[in-house]
Order: sequence, then structure tokens, then C-alpha cells
Amino acid sequence: MKNIIVFGAGGHAKAVIDTIEKTGIYQIVGIIDGLKPAGTMFYGYEILGDEQWLAQHESLASSGIVAIGDNWTRAAVVEKIKSILPHFSFITAIHPSASVARGAQIGSGTILMAGSVVGSDTRISEHCIFYANTIAEHDTTIGNYVTLAPGACTGGNVRIGDYSVVSLGAAIIHGKTIGEHTVIGAGSTVLTDIAAYIVAYGTPAKAVRARVQGERYL
Repeated sequence: MKNIIVFGAGGHAKAVIDTIEKTGIYQIVGIIDGLKPAGTMFYGYEILGDEQWLAQHESLASSGIVAIGDNWTRAAVVEKIKSILPHFSFITAIHPSASVARGAQIGSGTILMAGSVVGSDTRISEHCIFYANTIAEHDTTIGNYVTLAPGACTGGNVRIGDYSVVSLGAAIIHGKTIGEHTVIGAGSTVLTDIAAYIVAYGTPAKAVRARVQGERYL
């Protein structure tokens, strides 16, 4: 099995670790998290230190995944890792119960959790999160650092921009576009295009207010 590092030691990281363990492909060497004391244990693995640990242990830390739920924070950690180890390789983790159809493309750093479904010729970009029982149907395009929360789903030919979030149980009908940095609220039904930098919710989903880049949603 290939040795990897997991970045992050919060609740989301537990779900990521579970998926990684179930793939049977990777061996987790340890956890990088600067907010927890080095040498302590998290979910059965040792906290190795913060990102600077990488520079001193490059032979042990050539690949891994960032297990941080917030899209913007995850991106910042990815960039920090690249600045320390430019050739660091980000893995893709796919739960054995996930379904990936023919022609689908999954970007590096992306995780597909239990029961997630990716339709034919769908393209998921880098460092995305598909939580349990999410669906991205055929010919959908999903940008970088996008999150689909548990039970979220799209019809075919949907477009979702970078850093956007489709919250718990929300649904996007076929052919619609969600702009970047937009949040679709839990349980919403998207029947029209939703612009970038927007919080939208309801059935049908409507823009409620503007968002700014990097605004937290968790």
C-alpha cells in the first residue's frame, strides 16, 4: 500500500480516513494539524506536527489528501503544501460503495464517500468533496474545491463553479448553472441558474444575499 499523509484532524477528517481505510490502497503514515499537539493521537493515527514537518520528512510525505471541510480553508492548505513541497502528489479517494460511470473524470485531491454516484462523462475537478449519497448525473461539470453535502444531487448537464457548496439534500435540475463561491441551502430545489457569490435557498431556490470570497459556510 502507498504511504500517505492526511491533513486535518476534525470531524470531516474522520469521514475521509474511513473512506481511505476502506479503499485498501493507502497506508496513513500520520496526520498533519498545527492546532493539535504533535505526538497525540487522532482517530488511531499520530499527529505529526504542522505543515513544516513536511520539509524535514519529504521521503515519508510525498503524497496525501487535505481533509478539511471548508472549501476556502482547504484551498489555502493545498497552496501551503505546494509551497513547501512543489512535487507533492494529492491522491483521489473513492469509497468502494461509490459508483463512477464510464467516461467520468475525478480530479486529484477529491474524495467520493459512501454511496456517492458520478454519472457518465461527468467531470469533477480537484479537491472536491462528495459526501455520502450524493449524485452528479451525466455530463455534469464541477469546478475545483466544490462540496456536495450528504444527499445533494444534480441532474445531467449541470455546471457548478469553483468553491461552491450544494448543501444537505439540495437538488439541482438538469442543465442549470451554479456560479463560483455560491451556497445552495439545505433542502433547496434549483430550477433556474444561480449567479456567482450568492446564498440561495428555498423551493424554488432564490438568491437571498450576496457572499464574499472566503466566507465560511460551516
